[in-house]
Amino acid sequence: MFMIRHIVHFMNDSLRDTNSALGRPPQGGPPLALLAAISLVLLLAGLVVGVALAGGLMPLPYGSAASIQDYVAGHHAAAVAIAVGTFGSSIPLAIYAATASARLRQLGITAPGATIALAGGLLASSGLALSSLTAWTLSRPEITSDAALVRALYYLTYLTGGPWHVVTLGLLIAGIAVPGLIVGLLPRPVAWTGLVIAGLAELTTVVLIWPELSPLLPVARFTGLVWLIVAGALLPLRRRNKQAVTARS
Repeated sequence: MFMIRHIVHFMNDSLRDTNSALGRPPQGGPPLALLAAISLVLLLAGLVVGVALAGGLMPLPYGSAASIQDYVAGHHAAAVAIAVGTFGSSIPLAIYAATASARLRQLGITAPGATIALAGGLLASSGLALSSLTAWTLSRPEITSDAALVRALYYLTYLTGGPWHVVTLGLLIAGIAVPGLIVGLLPRPVAWTGLVIAGLAELTTVVLIWPELSPLLPVARFTGLVWLIVAGALLPLRRRNKQAVTARS
């Protein structure tokens, strides 16, 4: 076992030294800003088309059962549009999380921030994807005849695409903002703004206690996605400080 670890360590060091000697640029992966922008555009497109087709916003899940039943039964196309846009949005978000985590490690971040960003991003993406699939299920005519099932699926759509997605999106943002601030990978105002947005995203947990605070969800969601675009554009491919510094965050 020791020999295997030694060989792997030697191979990694050799590859790093070879890349340095050959002057190869660091592998940055897909453009982070573009991934976040695509995720935001797809999410907005699904919502806009859905609202246009339905002639209004979806009712809140803790509203009257009759309004929810009427919306689901009478706006199948709107539910499909929202589901497709939301599902499409979840894919680039997952790629963003994986790419940002790899970028942070490439920049020398060995503290938990890179792993927190990856875990938060993947959870945020999975919450969004699950929400879209339950919304698509609600669009099926055979489902809308069962009022109790509609109510349960409607709550699930709200919870996975709302608190689940937003709270874990805050982890992705914090995982980038904290090392970005401590190590100086991001401008301080950008990093501090990310921390504020991440804190707001975590605060949306209280929606489970006080549903009246649901307006916090879209605020945290869309400001968070915009911040990811900005941070993705500013996060460097290599450290400005050539010294090997390990972040302690």
